[in-house]
Amino acid sequence: MKIKCFLLGSLMVLVMLSVAMAQPTMNYGYVQTFENGQVNWTTGLVTAKGIGAPPATAVNMAQARAMAVRAATVVARRNLLEVIKGVQIDSTTTVQNYMVTNDIIVSRVQGFLQNSQVLDIAYMSDGSVEVTVGVSLRGGLADVLLPKTIPFGTKIQRPTRLTPSAPQVSVPAPTAPATPTVPTTPEVQKPRMEEAQTQPKPQIVYTGLIVDARGLGARPAMSPKIYDENGQEVYGSAFVSREYAIQQGMAGYAKDINKAKTNPRVANNPFIAKAVQVKGKARTDLVINNDVANQLRSLSKNQNFLEKCKVMIILD
Repeated sequence: MKIKCFLLGSLMVLVMLSVAMAQPTMNYGYVQTFENGQVNWTTGLVTAKGIGAPPATAVNMAQARAMAVRAATVVARRNLLEVIKGVQIDSTTTVQNYMVTNDIIVSRVQGFLQNSQVLDIAYMSDGSVEVTVGVSLRGGLADVLLPKTIPFGTKIQRPTRLTPSAPQVSVPAPTAPATPTVPTTPEVQKPRMEEAQTQPKPQIVYTGLIVDARGLGARPAMSPKIYDENGQEVYGSAFVSREYAIQQGMAGYAKDINKAKTNPRVANNPFIAKAVQVKGKARTDLVINNDVANQLRSLSKNQNFLEKCKVMIILD
């Protein structure tokens, strides 16, 4: 019996150590912490916890635990609503501000939270239970939370395939017989130096945009904007379709620029820009150098990584 207890205890210690070691890897993204939960702005997952106690009227241990889980789930989903209310939509509006203006939005958000996924159940030694619930800030919930008044662009236009027309048949006009010429040795033409120098260089293909905003006190939002130093918008809702913004999110956030480079959102060859300033009441909008802004405008004429929301922002 002592050997079994020792082995069981050792196994529990190993499990706890493995979980602790895996935790930094799981949370490498940018996580915004609230009083009752957190938002992972890299994955878009919003989580919250709730604790429930078993009622004194329970007839047995199984019923007590089931009722404690139910109570903890209710508390966790209520806390999840509070976390979502604190999410910044743009530089001036939070989810709570937006919900106050529309009762329909309130009921739809609550409907999503009632169906939020139970991610973990922890049983405490005193009989209480801690439940963790989560919901994605993208997809259906984003469709509810992004106001219809936000000016989004149109869907990305795909090139249409042209239908070949019927060939035209022309009758050649009669010509006079050609005068025979004496064959000459063909001359090899060398390219002129001027022509070789004026040939355009092939444009580098970028797979996304990373904006380094560390050291500026910037904060995350569902609909951030990027400006140049003259106040002209370089990236924002007007540059993407609403469909992409809902499914992908306008931007992903991270703390580590090297890990952000390997994120599927922007890998394998992202364009990297340094933010020089933050804008907006909530400090969610960024300003980049004019020269860099002009490079992005030039790239966007032939490349669509901005239209597809392939943007990562690095925060402290």
